[in-house]
Amino acid sequence: MKKVWNADEKLEYERALQKKGVRYIAGVDEVGRGPLAGPVVCAAVIMPLDENDLIVGVDDSKKLSEKKREELAERIKEKALCYTVIEIDERTIDEINILEATKLGMKRAVESLEISPEIVLTDGNMTLDIATPQKSVIHGDALSYSIGAASIVAKVYRDNLMDEYAKTYPAYAFEKNKGYGTAAHIQAIKEQGLCPIHRRTFTKKF
Repeated sequence: MKKVWNADEKLEYERALQKKGVRYIAGVDEVGRGPLAGPVVCAAVIMPLDENDLIVGVDDSKKLSEKKREELAERIKEKALCYTVIEIDERTIDEINILEATKLGMKRAVESLEISPEIVLTDGNMTLDIATPQKSVIHGDALSYSIGAASIVAKVYRDNLMDEYAKTYPAYAFEKNKGYGTAAHIQAIKEQGLCPIHRRTFTKKF
């Protein structure tokens, strides 16, 4: 039996903050920490939280079909009070490591929002170098409406970006693997070598 989308479950963190008088809550998430190629993409969103403004279906982007993610991403961007998407490229990832690159992307995403949030909710166990109060939420993309919205925007953005890279570097089938280390992708690296968007620190063994 399919689980029904429950606004009360998704908004538990947001509603608790609203009761304390907090108005602008930013959700932040990343996509692309694990791939062998391409950037890590971080998104920050501030969503309206009135009942009549809620977008039913917002969830962890990994739980949604590609079609559903794309539909939701457009609705989130239309409804959001503001949002930003930041790419941290493979060169920076190689220079400072993927964890630091992710934190940098999240920091830039938060700091480039048009509205200054009063608190930032981040997915996982992240502490960002920002002045704004923050709270990290384990499995936040599934448990927080704001983080879930950010995860969807980031995922759709990165997937589309990798589809474009696939046209430039067709040997690696980025349109299928999105840069992740599938067997076919690894085989292509062994046959073709690395392309400019491969992460050198992730592909040493190939």
